Amino acid sequence: MAIDAFRNVLGVHADALGLREQRNQILASNIANAATPHFKARDLDFDEKYSAALGVGALDVSHPDHLATGASGQSGHLVYRVPVSPSLDGNTVDLATEQMEFAENTIRYQASLQLLNRRISGLMTAIRGE
Repeated sequence: MAIDAFRNVLGVHADALGLREQRNQILASNIANAATPHFKARDLDFDEKYSAALGVGALDVSHPDHLATGASGQSGHLVYRVPVSPSLDGNTVDLATEQMEFAENTIRYQASLQLLNRRISGLMTAIRGE
């Protein structure tokens, strides 16, 4: 119970931090394999994973007149990046794209970390009674 309460206080920042870390590892793998023949660049659908972590997903279709939202399907899977110009050896890593995505994800990781640190600082202040 106490762990759930603590998790609720930290909000979604902890989930976002974990997903950002996972995405950084995938993007770093893409960059490391930029010269590997037949390597397919992958990515994490951050918005889909984040929505799943929040408990937001596809709506249930309980009546024939209901419209499906289209959010179901490959939840939690890595997606292959569509190559702009695939190389002759079958490698689909575009180094400039991967570096840009990595840099952007790192900045967002740092922002999530700062928000989480502020939340924890607020909790520590409340615990100390300041």
